[in-house]
Amino acid sequence: MRLGGGRKNRVAQRLPAPIIPPMKTPSDSFVDSRDFGRIARAIRFIDAHYREQPRLATIAASAGLSEFHFNRLFRRWAGVTPRQYLAFVTARAARGALEEESSVLDAAYSAGLSGPGRLHDLLVTLDAVTPGELKARGAGLEIRYGFSDTPFGTAIVARTARGVCHLGFEDRRGERAALAGLAGRWERAHLTRSDEDAQRTALEIFGSGHASGGTPLRLAVRGTNFQLKVWQALLEVGAGGPTTYRAVAQAAGAPGAERAVGNAVGANPVAWVIPCHNVLRADGSLGGYQWGQERKRAMLAWAERDIIRSPREGARRLPTDQSLSA
Repeated sequence: MRLGGGRKNRVAQRLPAPIIPPMKTPSDSFVDSRDFGRIARAIRFIDAHYREQPRLATIAASAGLSEFHFNRLFRRWAGVTPRQYLAFVTARAARGALEEESSVLDAAYSAGLSGPGRLHDLLVTLDAVTPGELKARGAGLEIRYGFSDTPFGTAIVARTARGVCHLGFEDRRGERAALAGLAGRWERAHLTRSDEDAQRTALEIFGSGHASGGTPLRLAVRGTNFQLKVWQALLEVGAGGPTTYRAVAQAAGAPGAERAVGNAVGANPVAWVIPCHNVLRADGSLGGYQWGQERKRAMLAWAERDIIRSPREGARRLPTDQSLSA
């Protein structure tokens, strides 16, 4: 790059080149399924062994990596070091034990320890398919799908002209099985592959809305009336962090229907965006998740990384209002 233009035959004083740190992009935390598996195993190990305060080498070994490579991978993914995450888990457990909250769930996520994750920088609108579209099972509909790395491994992402209709994870099943899961929901739709479109959508979803320019993220999903009520309730009560099946049932207008709510949560077609990963059992345990408990645990950890980086600010943070429409 050309700098300046001094007089002829005049030698400018050579200045040391400035050191410019690399810019962190919204996709820095995107990983493939193999690296995500390593991160998920390490998070599970830390959550299970925090009382022992394991050394970095021990945590790295649980992920099958050297200290150097594991520390670099974890920090790129979370923006914090494994030791910082270990300290956060330890402090959270101590806070819960000391405060003697009415439930383990309240204790674990009290005092601002869980706040809205990056997803909720986006405005999300949920649109149901029309009765005619539901009956036609996708006939005449074009769905563009593709595969993209995300913070939680490789995902299949699909959208219609009306909005995102599917987000699931590939894992060991492979692309063919992931595509079969999409096709099973939209049997008669015309499917066109575009990894570029999928990567653009993934950046919009997991990159704090940088790619969306503030435009609401539209979801176009098919489901029963009850499922749609539950998914809308998830967007409302699950947006601020972990919640319970009972709370979701009440928000959906179906108090006491926790089992039916659980079935609807398990049928969620758009992982992470409709935050079914935030639904925990009443005793604070993870409960089930259609994409695996390790991924659920990692999602909860990833959503807390801003709080881990700045615990004082996180403790004062209140859930932000969500702009939603059904």
